[in-house]
Amino acid sequence: MMQPAMVPTTMPAQLDHAGIEARIPHRGPMCLLERMTSWSHDRIECVATNQGGADHPLRTRLGLLATASVEYAAQAMALHGALLASAAGGEASPGYLASARDVRLQVWRLDDLGGELVVTAERQAADGGRLLYGFTIHNGGREIASGRVAVVLNAMAANTVTSP
Repeated sequence: MMQPAMVPTTMPAQLDHAGIEARIPHRGPMCLLERMTSWSHDRIECVATNQGGADHPLRTRLGLLATASVEYAAQAMALHGALLASAAGGEASPGYLASARDVRLQVWRLDDLGGELVVTAERQAADGGRLLYGFTIHNGGREIASGRVAVVLNAMAANTVTSP
């Protein structure tokens, strides 16, 4: 039986909103995660509490639709990548969401849910330029969203054409 990879002891076991915002490219209200509660080499768990806010940046005239779950998960994945890179002594490569698949939404809207959204992302595969994560989001112990997200790293650098 394989032992789970442990978090380096020099890395934070938990982070607050400011610690998350310092590590991902999202700022201000667009940084959706309130805190990180745990992480390991292959998994991260974060909590969000802002889904009911009238000023939520992803809110539409219909409310905060459950499709916003993908953005919550993507931010947890970005944080995971930043923590892994920092633990290895480097910086995270820019990542771009390439696809979301097998997304299952159990609710129509997030803004009418009270309490916390618990966002879990698990790295399923990785190579030099691509990542695949599975994610789940729970509210009050009930799964409200799940799926898989593919991320392409350094996509802009790979598509840059230089003049001779």
